[in-house]
Amino acid sequence: MRHGKKVNHLGRTAPHRKAMLSNMACSLILHKRINTTLAKAKALRKYVEPLITKSKTDSMHSRRTVFSYLKNKEAVTVLFNEVADKIAERPGGYTRIIKTGYRLGDNAETCLIELVDFNELLLAESSESKSKTRRGRRRRGGSKGASTKTSSVAEDVEEVAIAEPEEKIESFVTEDVDVVDEVKDEEETEKEEGDDTSKPKDE
Repeated sequence: MRHGKKVNHLGRTAPHRKAMLSNMACSLILHKRINTTLAKAKALRKYVEPLITKSKTDSMHSRRTVFSYLKNKEAVTVLFNEVADKIAERPGGYTRIIKTGYRLGDNAETCLIELVDFNELLLAESSESKSKTRRGRRRRGGSKGASTKTSSVAEDVEEVAIAEPEEKIESFVTEDVDVVDEVKDEEETEKEEGDDTSKPKDE
């Protein structure tokens, strides 16, 4: 019984399976994407991703190790010179599997397997979305110049608002003083008139 065995034999003997995966890995590295069945794509992903990780360290030992699996000098050169530079900052997950439906002849589930960093359409869309989000953040936050302008305008408005009540208070005070002076003058005149009437007339 083969319980717990995670290796998919793909209906082939061991040497046939190794040769097929080696050829598919070379095609993927050279052409960046290939169409195949879903089962073969999943087996190829387990086969090729450790080789791509190995290409991050460009040494004679790693090149010979990768060549023992690929057996293709051109594929090894492209992997170390072109692919390794693109995936240098990616910690893993170098391939993407996209399902493309079922094959007409035998109804097998087909898919497209590609290298993630070589899909120009998705990379362009992601860069556009990043630039849009950055612009939106700048608009929301505002610039330093605008903040200083608004703060200066607010200070001017506050000064004007404070100055107006002071002027009004001063005008009210002066008016009250004038009224008090007028009342005092009237009282003094009334007193003088009263004094004149109270004095007896000389015959």
